[in-house]
Amino acid sequence: MKYYPVFLNLQDKKVVIVGGGKIAERKALALIKAGASVTVVSPDLTSRLMQLRDRKSIQHVSRLYRKKDIQGAFVVIAATDSTEINSRVSKDAEGLVNVVDVPPLCNFIAPSVIQRGAFTLAISTSGASPALAKTIRKELEKLYGPEIGVYLKFINGIRIRALAEITEQSAREKFLKGLASEKMLQMLRAKGIQEVKKTVQGKLDKLVKSLFQGCHSRSS
Repeated sequence: MKYYPVFLNLQDKKVVIVGGGKIAERKALALIKAGASVTVVSPDLTSRLMQLRDRKSIQHVSRLYRKKDIQGAFVVIAATDSTEINSRVSKDAEGLVNVVDVPPLCNFIAPSVIQRGAFTLAISTSGASPALAKTIRKELEKLYGPEIGVYLKFINGIRIRALAEITEQSAREKFLKGLASEKMLQMLRAKGIQEVKKTVQGKLDKLVKSLFQGCHSRSS
């Protein structure tokens, strides 16, 4: 089966998780981080899910699943240890539904994810081998460490400044393209974020100064 990769905006969207075990806990934590409004349907919860409930980070329906539980849900996740209940959830869902580790019952699957601030990298084997996706994720985590998220936040600020201060479009585009070059990533890994910040800010200052002087000389 082939899948269309997509990133969902779940801010304030209703998401229902059926199940209260460790898998449900992991899903809930990721969904809360994405800004979703999470409801967990299960007679029992892990201690972490109970903490989330007590802090009102999730809503809890303390009983076995009923069809009405998923009405109006933007996303539904079935994460119980019951094949029968998971199959019912899949059948009842009218929108996006994921039955954990059972691709035939899903209309979307969750990839293995690396999250570094605003940088998100998703790895999928289209359900063929979630274990291999996890192995590849671990390899890529070594390549893209926390510094990539810090750098992305930094260049977002630099981009705002460049748009305001570099009036010549071709020069601005060349500068911004350079920020995302392989050379900059290599410098980030080899020399660290502080050295990269110093280099980028120096280049921007130099470029802005040269453009200003050029403009001033032409007007004279």
